[in-house]
Amino acid sequence: MSSLAKNYKRRNISFTKGKGSFLYTKKGTKYLDFVQGIAVNSLGHANPSLVNAIIRQSKKLWHVSNSFVIPEGEQLAKKLTNKTFADAVIFQNSGAEATEAAIKVARRYFYSIGKPKKNRILCIKNSFHGRTIAAINASGSKKMIEGFGPKVGGFDHFKFGNHKELKKKITNKTAAIMIEPIMGEGGIKVIPTWCLKEIRKICNKKKILLILDEVQCGIGRTGRFFSYEYASIKPDIVPIAKGIGGGFPIGAVLMTKKVSKAMVPGTHGSTFGGNPLAMAVGNAVMNEVFKKGFLKKVNSNSKYFISELNKIKKKFPKIIKEIRGKGLILGIQLHHDQTKFIENLMKNKLLTIRAAENVIRVLPPLNVNKKEINMALKIITKVCNS
Repeated sequence: MSSLAKNYKRRNISFTKGKGSFLYTKKGTKYLDFVQGIAVNSLGHANPSLVNAIIRQSKKLWHVSNSFVIPEGEQLAKKLTNKTFADAVIFQNSGAEATEAAIKVARRYFYSIGKPKKNRILCIKNSFHGRTIAAINASGSKKMIEGFGPKVGGFDHFKFGNHKELKKKITNKTAAIMIEPIMGEGGIKVIPTWCLKEIRKICNKKKILLILDEVQCGIGRTGRFFSYEYASIKPDIVPIAKGIGGGFPIGAVLMTKKVSKAMVPGTHGSTFGGNPLAMAVGNAVMNEVFKKGFLKKVNSNSKYFISELNKIKKKFPKIIKEIRGKGLILGIQLHHDQTKFIENLMKNKLLTIRAAENVIRVLPPLNVNKKEINMALKIITKVCNS
């Protein structure tokens, strides 16, 4: 009898080791892992560069307080600001912490310029920003909030794609709009480029901040370092996590100089955030993602994968409704509940995970190869046939 609480509906399978795109059970059964910790293992399992980074750092220093300068964190922050819109970074341990910090930064910014009542955050209804009390209220999902009352105030919502409602919901108390450029948990729904551009214009016009939650879709997952880059816009605040640690817990909130000025000593902290071990891994991930040709390969593999998935959809139009996503954050939307389909994929040694709207999330490591993609396509076709 397990002593773990039942807050996860776990599949009756466990793994003893992983290598690249594959996981292995105790008996040595091999599975193609296209969950990768839900877009976390950006470089697959047991990546040698990350393993070496952990070994080297673990022999030197694991943890010191943020009361002291942490050179590994300074280095990772510099890499992130050099490659992105950001001027400043605060390190966390997870995506939920990062989005929580993003909300605090937005509110604190307006407080710092003498507008303390400008503190409401506008989000897409049924989006996903983590599972803290504030984050579940930011999502506005009845399912996530149920049983965790009282409601946390300060959040307003508009329906996905409804720009009229978005504009209507902005008041003189709105501090920021916070959205996922690709809604992961919400069903791999891509916010169109024109839409992101329009939201940026609205934020400029209303003098409010734009928070783009890139926790799941960032760190090269779409073939660009951040997915919003396709829209050629500049956000004010971006929370990140998942892929930046390649499997090691790291979160961060990236921000412009303007808003970062509000975060003076004592406004935010995290005991483990920015620890030397995590920072060493983050630096190694950045080195790999920005190697010449890496993101180009993500794009070419994505183009091939999406093209082949659409061929399967065309062959089985009564089963597959739509192929969604960008880069290597993909979704196969079925006409009916996806539970049995996911079970059958697993029986055929392909691991995937569900999302809203009957979507099967497909999240291979960013360094997946064509042979492994073909294996997945073969299994998906076999399950469609059955």
